[in-house]
Amino acid sequence: MKKVISASRRTDLVAFFPDWLSEAFREEKALVYGPSGRTYTADLSPEAVHTVVLWSKNFANLIENRNNLREALQRHEQLYMHFTITGLGGGFIERGAPAPSEALCQLDSLAEIAGSPLRLSLRFDPVVYWQEDGKLKTNLTYFEKLAPELASRGIKDVRFSFAQWYDKAVRRALKHGFHYVDPPLEEKRKTGRFLVQVAQEWKLHLFCCSQDFLTEIQGIQPSACIDGKLLRELHPRGLEVSIEKDRGQRAQCRCTKSIDIGSYTQSCPHSCLYCYANPRV
Repeated sequence: MKKVISASRRTDLVAFFPDWLSEAFREEKALVYGPSGRTYTADLSPEAVHTVVLWSKNFANLIENRNNLREALQRHEQLYMHFTITGLGGGFIERGAPAPSEALCQLDSLAEIAGSPLRLSLRFDPVVYWQEDGKLKTNLTYFEKLAPELASRGIKDVRFSFAQWYDKAVRRALKHGFHYVDPPLEEKRKTGRFLVQVAQEWKLHLFCCSQDFLTEIQGIQPSACIDGKLLRELHPRGLEVSIEKDRGQRAQCRCTKSIDIGSYTQSCPHSCLYCYANPRV
């Protein structure tokens, strides 16, 4: 059975390592430095790969075919893309990410490259709260601007979660004088109901990522960001693929098996203050 390749949960390969990514797919293999110092080689040949799942906040390198990246990837039968737009790009919290207006301009090209807007998932992730000048601020309301942009292009799936403040992210926030706020569960549920209201208005499907308390709200489903069943349905030839849970992910993660080819040594310059992956504090 062919495998799903994830590129990547650990860093933004498309935005910052297009030369490495393109070369790996041209050579049809990647040497990966995984967590805990473990290394492994991933077979990237079209014969071995069912779907390539791309994760990025900036797909310009793919769209513009820099380093022949688009050509290298389109040798595979299916590309599926997770595009993160939070409304915070270019600001203090996501200094290295493109501004929201710039990111939105990429949607049409991505849907064309993927062959269908159904192969494009929008990540409004994370929802962030913070204190600034004595006021509580959040990116939440940006979703009202984002939703019609997605609906007009036939993009259906939206995934979100609330920022989780792991120790490394807390240290980073303190270092930069960022006064993050982690709201109580009832406030998060209230936010979830607001997102459902907006999503339903624009006929979007809303999924929460690894925060199961949100699934108590009608209109929010648990997310499998890599979903073998969905990838089989979308595949041009309907090829079977594993639907077993990926046991390397968090307990509440519904993702099915994949092979991630990113490395934490490929440090991401987006410099998002809340990031769980970036090892540089």
